[in-house]
Amino acid sequence: MSAATPSATPSAPSATDRRVSARIGAISESATLAVDAKAKALKAAGRPVIGFGAGEPDFPTPDYIVEAAVEACRNPKYHRYTPAGGLPELKAAIAAKTLRDSGYEVDASQVLVTNGGKQAIYEAFAAILDPGDEVIVPAPYWTTYPESIRLAGGVPVEVVADETTGYRVSVEQLEAARTERTKVLLFVSPSNPTGAVYGEAETEEIGRWAVEHGLWVLTDEIYEHLVYGDAKFTSLPAIVPELRDKCLVVNGVAKTYAMTGWRVGWIVGPKDVVKAAANLQSHATSNVNNVAQVAALAAVSGDLSAVAEMRAAFDRRRQTIVRMLNEIDGVLCPVPEGAFYAYPSVKALLGKEIRGKRPQTSVELSALILDEAEVAVVPGEAFGTPGYLRLSYALGDEDLVEGVSRIQKLLGEATD
Repeated sequence: MSAATPSATPSAPSATDRRVSARIGAISESATLAVDAKAKALKAAGRPVIGFGAGEPDFPTPDYIVEAAVEACRNPKYHRYTPAGGLPELKAAIAAKTLRDSGYEVDASQVLVTNGGKQAIYEAFAAILDPGDEVIVPAPYWTTYPESIRLAGGVPVEVVADETTGYRVSVEQLEAARTERTKVLLFVSPSNPTGAVYGEAETEEIGRWAVEHGLWVLTDEIYEHLVYGDAKFTSLPAIVPELRDKCLVVNGVAKTYAMTGWRVGWIVGPKDVVKAAANLQSHATSNVNNVAQVAALAAVSGDLSAVAEMRAAFDRRRQTIVRMLNEIDGVLCPVPEGAFYAYPSVKALLGKEIRGKRPQTSVELSALILDEAEVAVVPGEAFGTPGYLRLSYALGDEDLVEGVSRIQKLLGEATD
């Protein structure tokens, strides 16, 4: 018999053979939601898993907000299409709330109501980015930011800060990352995943650097009311007015009012850009759910007493989780000043033996913690910085103490 003819090297699938587009196929699943889903699945299967994965307050939405939604359900006005960019009364209330909480005066025409903060972030980037435009992204970053940038055709450029600076980047680092392709700076304070809060002077310095170089800034203010101790939230366009014509603010009701499932966010920015984003939304989703918009109207128009109660609970949990994590040899956890996340370094534990295994990465360590301690945490790789874990402390006090106690016991067994 003659020798078999060598097979040709397989070629990449052609555009007609590709089942999922390259653009969408390149998107990664949300790591935080994946961890949360796995924890819930294990719990449903009977395992006593405690989840520190999702950034979701454990409180119910305040009653007055729920009642507003109930009334909206009964009103035929809200059974029909409404303006794609948001209910006029809600846009006006968001403008008033922005002045009240941030000292930033805007008009209702500068507001676009979106299906949660994620849609706000994507549409904001989509409205200002052209293919190849670079966005400076301080890391650790929330997992959705780079994906939204890429989906909008942009290129994320990471600038990494670590625990030695409280996870805050400097103007010198930003300047080193700036190129002729840089168009946007992403600015997040308070931060997910680290809880870092930039001081007023730091915020102003960064804003003036952006103005000097003609950059756009997208600033995510969704954790504006969740700051602790001496930390203070500072709104970038309020403190640097010269930036307002090139600044997009994204926000929403999810974190402040325990409304993660209601899916109402918004963009505040220059009228032409907001109008462009609204045009996109008119084809993508049309109006946000009317009942949820009425609930959001009640939330942003009401006082902040319910928010203060939740913040006090988060503050208590913040102090507990930081203390307990820092009791573990090999774990270093800075004190978060905002949001509801702890972001400890576990680099000193990598490579050590723990119950017969030697995790080399924080991905492997988080998998070990889930398998052995039945506690779900998110590895730092999801946020652009391997060697860390993110733990949300937006869960009940008893679960928090029990979960970290399990981690303490497991990691306390680490040996060389």
